[in-house]
Amino acid sequence: MGKSANELLTQEQFNAVCSTVQTDNPDVSEDDAAVIVAEALAFIATCVLFPAARLVPSRVVDAGWRALILHTQTYAELCARLGGFVHHRPEEPEPSRYDQDVIDRTTALIEEAGYSVDLDLWGPPDGDLVSVAAKCQHSDASGPIVPIPKPKG
Repeated sequence: MGKSANELLTQEQFNAVCSTVQTDNPDVSEDDAAVIVAEALAFIATCVLFPAARLVPSRVVDAGWRALILHTQTYAELCARLGGFVHHRPEEPEPSRYDQDVIDRTTALIEEAGYSVDLDLWGPPDGDLVSVAAKCQHSDASGPIVPIPKPKG
């Protein structure tokens, strides 16, 4: 069992971000919102830990990340504690850009960072078990995830 990404925020912060996920996605249950936010937190922490890896979230995990970003102070404080700011550059969904190998690499590094992965939230954009409103898909290694500071070398 991996470490809990929920602990990256206070309970009050975590609950507020979960509430935003539910506000943006009325069909998402409270339990699913909590899992989505936890996956987004683990993703952000992993991006900072492996800045050269060019990781990408699934569409569902991106919904949790977007909710987190809306809590700007919480997000900035989280990134500061983790040691790097992870910028989000959304892209419109494009089925030809979906790359399961990149998703697999991302989830493997999340596990290497010590977090458990809920693979149900990391499927292809058209096969999500949890439906979210976000219409954002991130691409492969040339994609939009940019950790700051940039890796040296």
